[in-house]
Amino acid sequence: MTGKLAKIVLTTTTALGLCVAVAQAETLTIATFSDPTPMNAARAQKEFEKATGWTIDWRVFDSGTDVIAAMASGDVKVAELGSSPLAIAATQGVDLKMFMLSYAIGDSESLIARNGSGIETLADIKGKRVAVPVGSTAHFSLMGAIAHAGLQPTDVTVMTMKPDQIAAAWTQEAIDAAFIWPPAQTEILKTGKRIVSAKDTAEWGYPTFNAWTVDSAFLASHEKEIVAFAKAMDAANMAYLKDPAAWTPDNEQVKAIASVTGATAEQIPEILKGYNFIPLKDQVSDTWLGSAPKSLKATADFLKSVGRIDTVADDYSKFVTIAVAEEAQK
Repeated sequence: MTGKLAKIVLTTTTALGLCVAVAQAETLTIATFSDPTPMNAARAQKEFEKATGWTIDWRVFDSGTDVIAAMASGDVKVAELGSSPLAIAATQGVDLKMFMLSYAIGDSESLIARNGSGIETLADIKGKRVAVPVGSTAHFSLMGAIAHAGLQPTDVTVMTMKPDQIAAAWTQEAIDAAFIWPPAQTEILKTGKRIVSAKDTAEWGYPTFNAWTVDSAFLASHEKEIVAFAKAMDAANMAYLKDPAAWTPDNEQVKAIASVTGATAEQIPEILKGYNFIPLKDQVSDTWLGSAPKSLKATADFLKSVGRIDTVADDYSKFVTIAVAEEAQK
């Protein structure tokens, strides 16, 4: 074979190899929300694609109930879910596993009262119109707040709304308050007042968190990629936890978050303070993943008590796995 011919063959073979690699790259739809969190900086910078080898279609959802439907249909294999929707999905038999926390919810979800609504304290929500995405972690926190105030659910007009609907209803004064997360929370706070947050309701016995979940069958065949995904997620959170003060509006990571969420770079530093990001090495403890089945059971019990679900499973252990987080530490 001549040198020229050999070069042609080598070039052709290399090109074919690249084509095969591209053809074999798996396209995966991942469900998430518009929360301006560190993972969204990694998302904007394609860190998850680099880690897993997937071509990722990030699909942003307004509520956990929509995510549940997408996972149940098989359209979504990996998804971020709040603890309340996760408990609902598990109770309804969606075959998924929680493999890590996205964050524990604090001031990032709050009950905001509209200026002029007459709501100054939690007790003042009696007889008022309060909007919330039903079935969400915010809904769970709202119901916990109502119970803590010594009120009955029927004492409050709870209105089912998605975040964008809440912002619109707020400007029209069609609602008196809302329990919601950013960026809708950030917007309505301009003409409202924080009454309580998920940090308060957690202390009252109604803890909430966001978690990353995966279809069980998909995990069985893609464990390596899910572990890589978890590592990339932890790296994003640790970059923030290393020096939160450095995440100012002119920080490149903050700008990256702004590029894929509805928040501005000026809003993000303050919003980030409302989340509690847990290092993956700490998540394997009994405090977090170890106690997650009990948390889901308690959440499901509460949701049943307020008529959100009809039944509760005896044990939620099969919906949580510590193996991914443990493997990601190696």
